[in-house]
Amino acid sequence: MSINAEPLRKILQLEGEKGYLDSAVIGGLDRFLSRWTGQAVQSVTSPQLLRQFERLKLVNSNYASLTKQQRKEWVNKVFAFLPELERVEAGKVEVKPPEETVVTPPVSRRRPAAKKRRAASGSIDSPITTLKGVSTTLATKFKRLGVETVRDLLYFFPHRHLDYSQRKHISQLTEGEEQTIIANVWETKVVMPGGRRSTEAIVGDETGNVRVLWFNNPYLVKQLPTNSRVVLSGRVGLFNGRLVFESPEWELLEDKELVHTGRLVPLYSLTQGLHPRQVRKLMKEVVDQWAWQVEDFLPAELRQRCNLFELPQAIAQAHYPENEAAKDRARVSLAFDELFILQLGVLARKREWQEGQPGNSFNIKTPVLDAFLSSLPFELTAAQQKVLGEILADLKEPKPMSRLLQGEVGSGKTVVATAALLVGAASDYQGAFMAPTEILAEQHFANVCQLLSRAGEQVSEEENLRRYSGLLSRPLTVALLIGGMNQARKQEIQQLILSGDIDIIIGTHALIQKEVEFKRLGLAVVDEQHRFGVTQRSALRQKGFNPHVLVMTATPIPRTLALTLYGDLDLSVIDELPPGRQVVKTKWLKPAQRDSAYAFLRKQVAEGHQAFIICPLVEESEAIEAKAAVAEYERLSQEVFPDLSLGLIHGRMSVAEKDEVMHHFRSAELDILVSTPVVEVGIDVPNATVMLVESADRFGLSQLHQFRGRVGRGEEQSYCMLLAQNPSEIGRERLDLIGKIQDGFQLAEEDLRLRGPGEFFGTRQSGLPDLRMAKLSDVALLELARDEAIRLFGKDPTLKKPEHRLLAKELARVWQKGGEWS
Repeated sequence: MSINAEPLRKILQLEGEKGYLDSAVIGGLDRFLSRWTGQAVQSVTSPQLLRQFERLKLVNSNYASLTKQQRKEWVNKVFAFLPELERVEAGKVEVKPPEETVVTPPVSRRRPAAKKRRAASGSIDSPITTLKGVSTTLATKFKRLGVETVRDLLYFFPHRHLDYSQRKHISQLTEGEEQTIIANVWETKVVMPGGRRSTEAIVGDETGNVRVLWFNNPYLVKQLPTNSRVVLSGRVGLFNGRLVFESPEWELLEDKELVHTGRLVPLYSLTQGLHPRQVRKLMKEVVDQWAWQVEDFLPAELRQRCNLFELPQAIAQAHYPENEAAKDRARVSLAFDELFILQLGVLARKREWQEGQPGNSFNIKTPVLDAFLSSLPFELTAAQQKVLGEILADLKEPKPMSRLLQGEVGSGKTVVATAALLVGAASDYQGAFMAPTEILAEQHFANVCQLLSRAGEQVSEEENLRRYSGLLSRPLTVALLIGGMNQARKQEIQQLILSGDIDIIIGTHALIQKEVEFKRLGLAVVDEQHRFGVTQRSALRQKGFNPHVLVMTATPIPRTLALTLYGDLDLSVIDELPPGRQVVKTKWLKPAQRDSAYAFLRKQVAEGHQAFIICPLVEESEAIEAKAAVAEYERLSQEVFPDLSLGLIHGRMSVAEKDEVMHHFRSAELDILVSTPVVEVGIDVPNATVMLVESADRFGLSQLHQFRGRVGRGEEQSYCMLLAQNPSEIGRERLDLIGKIQDGFQLAEEDLRLRGPGEFFGTRQSGLPDLRMAKLSDVALLELARDEAIRLFGKDPTLKKPEHRLLAKELARVWQKGGEWS
């Protein structure tokens, strides 16, 4: 057998003439080399020559991923090597017998053959039972993993890859590493190590032999015939001083692409009854037959501008990549696709809301607003003034406002919202203020009424209803509507809303019940948006003629998340606290410091202050070693603070029970409030100066920051103590960070880095499609996707152009399946 080096020489010469652009051969140089090297290396028996093949990476060139200068240097090295190959052709180097050849595993660098592609029939949205070899039983197992259609399989990406691509000779094997060899099978037999029937094989190449052992698997004896060529990938151990492959992945070396060995091998999520080799084999067949039928919906010029793989290629490389560079590029390409579709969706939602229908233009009556602002016992901060200006500019427009207002706890969002609601009332529009809990709704009602009472005179007071004169040409009416109200009174207020006699209505999700109808709803304010889903926000919008919507949150959201979760909203941020706002001293305590924490808490109570103690659970759980609020309340009341007055509040209590406890705590009848995380948001008790959090390592940074925000709301120095039993490494890092950082937005960025976006908001709440490849922490890619989405929307907002037909189809498919439309 001889080596014909002339084709390689001509191709390399042409490649140099064409400027090393990988254009000398159709399909690229890598594909040519894969075929040429697979034939050439069979004629080589010299270990020195084989090592030269490996040093030059002729077996796995990755030429396409090199820079132009790197390509030029590599081509020159190969030219220098060609004379040695030609000596082999002339018979000057020993040639091995065919049965002992050392063959480089063939790795396909091309699309499957046309014949193979045509074998796939039907739609990629067909059930997986239409695939050959997929029974109903197997389909049931995949369904547990969320896989029901062929498309689902194509997007069922591996969670990681094992790198079996680095081939070694047996003489180069080292203990404890993942390695790959190609060898002849000399002997196989069933052995009984530890009394378990197992398969043992002796395999060898031109540099030596090695023992292979597959524990508890005697069936491989018949599958590995003597003198067959096998590829082995796995970990090498040491037994009685000699190296041994321990249960490696294996494949017979045939004229086909490797699946389980000799490459980057995918690892898929499994469920009971599914096995790695079984899933890999199926996935390889599906990718080869179906990936090329997936329609590439991205415009070609966009894909080229962003240097992304075509969609079929990205899917194939994500499952069975040629190398690390291809795998990374495939992930970036698929992640961009997801983020781009997501951004198009939220932009379309915003366009549909703002441009698809007219809104109510408010007449901003400056004297009314000036009278309200001048009545406040403080001046608005520069950030508050800026945000209020942005909101007022929106309210003037004849299209509905969609704005997100972010602000730290205590930054003054409620004052800004009250000013906006007052402007609406002065324009003869009703305003709705929706809060996630009845406690918070009642608190907003009290605060808004207090703010308005400074500017106008209260002329009447009824149950959950107040009227003020002096602000408008008529009395201004403010009411509260919550589910726990007396039914007769609830119906009275509902009738007043319908007749237009209430200007500002504050409540919970009771505001979006079908019984509630507004006469002229002009502005809807939604507090703590992440507690509501997109559907609930939409339901509130439906209560009026395209009302303006102001969404508020005290939960700091990193910019990347805000761009994604609230891409349909304009963003305003109150990024400064009012003068005099306390910095809460925060400290992480070890279990041994519990008694000193109790002593400090008792001292604060003795000075006339109050305290919170937060427990993660309502009742004891054997599964989670965390303090339960109920049991802890009883222990603290009886054993630790028997002389103090304690209260308990948790989510399983009735509304009336929670209201009663909070009333006692606000009026300082209780010294200590033991609570679950129900107090995380909005509870305002200025006299509370101490927050003690049990099992603090179980909470995220943003949630811990919210807890801390319940104290420090008065003039006295306040404290937050965090108790943790045996925190994990990440838990310790969180506790260190919360002690050092007071800025909620900085903490939110750290929280996103440590925990990922899933802990912030699930897709069910956000109304967003699932993300398989994208990470919301990837700021650069997210912003690139948003910029490209905005650019495309500027050219073709309705996606009606012929070149955007597939994109419009994909947008509809993804959002109808995984998202909600407002």
